[in-house]
Amino acid sequence: MLQQLSKMDFSHNKLSGPVAPEISKCKLLTFVDLSRNELSGEIPTEITGLRILNYLNLSRNHLIGALPSSIATMQSLTSVDFSYNNLSGLVPGIGQFSYFNYTSFLGNPQLCGPYLRPCNDGANGNDQTHVKGGLSASLKLLLVIGLLVCSILFAVAAIIKARSLKKARKSRAWKLTAFQRLDFTCDDVLDCLKEDNIIGKGGAGIVYKGLMPNGDQVAVKRLPAMSRGSSHDHGFNAEIQTLGRIRHRHIVRLLGFCSNHETNLLLYEYMPNGSLGEVLHGKKGGHLHWDTRYKIAVEAAKGLCYLHHDCSPLILHRDVKSNNILLDSDYEAHVADFGLAKFLQDSGTSECMSAIAGSYGYIAPEYAYTLKVDEKSDVYSLGVVLLELVSGRKPVGEFGDGVDIVQWVRKTTNSSKEGVLKILDPRLSSVPLHEVMHVFYVAMLCVEEQAVERPTMREVVQILTEVPKPPSSKQQQGDSTITESSPISQPTTLESPRDATTKEPKDQHTPPPDLLSI
Repeated sequence: MLQQLSKMDFSHNKLSGPVAPEISKCKLLTFVDLSRNELSGEIPTEITGLRILNYLNLSRNHLIGALPSSIATMQSLTSVDFSYNNLSGLVPGIGQFSYFNYTSFLGNPQLCGPYLRPCNDGANGNDQTHVKGGLSASLKLLLVIGLLVCSILFAVAAIIKARSLKKARKSRAWKLTAFQRLDFTCDDVLDCLKEDNIIGKGGAGIVYKGLMPNGDQVAVKRLPAMSRGSSHDHGFNAEIQTLGRIRHRHIVRLLGFCSNHETNLLLYEYMPNGSLGEVLHGKKGGHLHWDTRYKIAVEAAKGLCYLHHDCSPLILHRDVKSNNILLDSDYEAHVADFGLAKFLQDSGTSECMSAIAGSYGYIAPEYAYTLKVDEKSDVYSLGVVLLELVSGRKPVGEFGDGVDIVQWVRKTTNSSKEGVLKILDPRLSSVPLHEVMHVFYVAMLCVEEQAVERPTMREVVQILTEVPKPPSSKQQQGDSTITESSPISQPTTLESPRDATTKEPKDQHTPPPDLLSI
């Protein structure tokens, strides 16, 4: 009848005597708890006949003798407790014994083995010791191999991680290259890259105003992100190094640059009055008097002349426009924005690839079919700037669809002085007519359709600086100055400035050649 018994719990009683071997006849037992009794004798080996036994608790009795080694074959036995008895001998380290917790054997002073006291080799433990010793050696070998494999994998992972971190640090690390002594660091520059500090945006990047800890003001140009390698190749670095060596009164000085693997920040001297385009076409345009405009024209031409004729190899600006002519506190002109400049090697040809060839309204007409730029392209763009100074008009957007300032001026002037007066900036209350005509004449030379007919930048400077003398005292009484009330029909004469650069001035009564046919 007890053969169907699956659970036996006689714990916390005062049962005495040995554990009955007949317990093995209850084949369906899975749970046996005989703890906290007064049982004595040895643990019967017949107990191993309980093939589906999961739990065996014989703790806190008076059991003696050795643990039956056959218990190691009871594969279903997962939890045992032999603690606090008088058991002795070696705790086997094989089979199921390797899964039992050491606390299951505590309180048995004569037991020895793993996590217990060391064993003295005895007759009844020699066989088990040899078996265990052989198994321990195999386990140790497997353990060593496993640790070796894990170490190799860990080392490989650590190397990959270290390289990744090094690459990330290199990408984020900023380097400051200075072209003169600078009392600030890249961290000071990075602190200025805030939305509130933006003073300009364009295709060449974003410009920030930066106030350094020592009180210096700089303009920080953040160049657009480029594909990996393109912004850090030797060509770019050579270009920046060359630009950093340029020192000219009318060129914005490049103080240095901060760079990492992804970004370049160009550091320029700060120009408090902004760009010519902002002033001329903004609310302050009326305060830009003629003498200041004339001075700006000459100074901008001198800056470009230096790039074309005094740098080796020559430097093309490629984006001359009024927004790239900056004004300092005294309204002195400085040519700016060389972040996209390309160098021409002295190979007998003047050409470079057309990644960026200027701004709309300033691009020379030949670019449309050659896709190349040269020095005469910069000359054309300067001519457009000169027309802006005379007329106060923007290069595009004010004359109808598809019409730029050059086409508008040609149509409006009709090769006559009266037409020239029609394009004058109405905000100019009083101007010397001979100077206006002179600048207008140079501008029309610069915007000639054929590049070969345009002057060089050195000739532009020479013509602009050789201002023709005002009309004679007789003429001066009527037409040497244009005021708001001056009629535009009064006649005046103008000597060809180009002729003036090559020969003595003509007699003032000699009729001059037609202005636009020279």
